[in-house]
Amino acid sequence: MNIWNSYINGFKAYLQFEKSLSVNSIEAYLHDVTKITQFLDIQGLVIGPERLELHHLQSFLKWITGLGMSARTQARVISGLRAFYRYLILETVVQIDPTELLESPKIGLKLPVTLNLQEIDQLIGKLDLSKPEEQRNKAMLETLYGCGLRVSELVSLKISNLFFDDGFIKVTGKGDKERLVPIGNIAQTEILYYLSSLRPHVPVKKGYEDIIFLNRRGAGLSRVMVFTFIKRLALTAGIKKKISPHTFRHSFATHLVEGGADLRAVQEMLGHESITTTEIYTHLDRDYLRSTIIQYHPRNS
Repeated sequence: MNIWNSYINGFKAYLQFEKSLSVNSIEAYLHDVTKITQFLDIQGLVIGPERLELHHLQSFLKWITGLGMSARTQARVISGLRAFYRYLILETVVQIDPTELLESPKIGLKLPVTLNLQEIDQLIGKLDLSKPEEQRNKAMLETLYGCGLRVSELVSLKISNLFFDDGFIKVTGKGDKERLVPIGNIAQTEILYYLSSLRPHVPVKKGYEDIIFLNRRGAGLSRVMVFTFIKRLALTAGIKKKISPHTFRHSFATHLVEGGADLRAVQEMLGHESITTTEIYTHLDRDYLRSTIIQYHPRNS
């Protein structure tokens, strides 16, 4: 809908230059906002964002429900629209935010998939370390699990941001926010081995001289490449769980919390803005819950 285009372009620039969001995050926001324009086109409603009202949004919500969108996806779309209207208010395009009174669908707590230490060792044990790329993959897995990185943070990790003498690495996370993350001996050892013995044999492309993990052609790895090799490895290892690079991040946080780590420290290491995001890992200590039931429930006495 042409009437919305200038506002959406302005929103894109706002997310890019003022909020410093990643390309993927910006695309997700824009995708959510364009959903409402699709709905208005189908309904034959030629109205701009300044004339959109609550009843339009309620009809929109029924429409995306009819498309088969899950409650979680619907909640994300509404969140995107709210961000859009916050921008419009900031730019004085609108005075009233019609999304304020819109109720999001109720979504339950979805616990993330995690791996136990045995499963992580099982995965790493299936790597064919006679191949240089598999030795690189081992270093990446140990870094994902040892530091709790997002996959985007892993593939953009720089040699100049390794501070092994101090036991830290510097990571660039969401919104280009930098944080220092402790790194353990195993991850350090694997990275150093890769950098000293394997990476020097890769013809590095211009612009990737400071990037740690490279593909065979000397360029940086994509997020999809990391997803693909982990999926393949899980299949080889016979692990039935649906896992991804983020599973190692979840496992990192879960094992720290189960081991008694302070939640604020875990929040800082993960780069979460809100402690409530980190609190999900307090729900995952199944062994503790089971031992509590066995110890205190009268049927187990």
